[in-house]
Amino acid sequence: MSDIFDKVAEDRDPLKKLLSKIPGFKGYVERGDRRLSDKLLREAIANEYEAHYQRISGLQRDLISQGGLAYIDDLESAAIKLRQFIDRVRTASYGYAGLFDAIKIKEEELASIYQYDAELLEKGATVSGAIDNVESSIGTDGLPAALRHLISVSQECVDLFNKRSDALKGIAQ
Repeated sequence: MSDIFDKVAEDRDPLKKLLSKIPGFKGYVERGDRRLSDKLLREAIANEYEAHYQRISGLQRDLISQGGLAYIDDLESAAIKLRQFIDRVRTASYGYAGLFDAIKIKEEELASIYQYDAELLEKGATVSGAIDNVESSIGTDGLPAALRHLISVSQECVDLFNKRSDALKGIAQ
């Protein structure tokens, strides 16, 4: 999680390094680095979930070819939830407010938003496991339960993202 922020901080240009030594400006530069690291992390999250979404699309083709049309709607439900999640992550507000914005976000609040994003990234392993379960359940009696679990996990991703959004709204108030 802090690897991305550390990398961004290391790559600061010399002017930013100089300005970060000016009292009051240092926090602004650090918030700018947090903003960039937040964006990079969210792009990584969206890319990982995009791969999961593609796997689900492949499973849909497999189900169709094996005559499992009855389960396509359930798999599509999970795919739609993941697509909604991916699109929201890609277009989310940064965990940041600029120097002249009316809303100021403190470092602790930025760290909280960054933590939500890290949890979203970690949730990807759960989604991958649920997809693995569906894949191994195709052609068995366990497929309906595996699909319900994938739908549930996909909804958890959306819910976790909503908590992130609510946290940002709480900061803005």
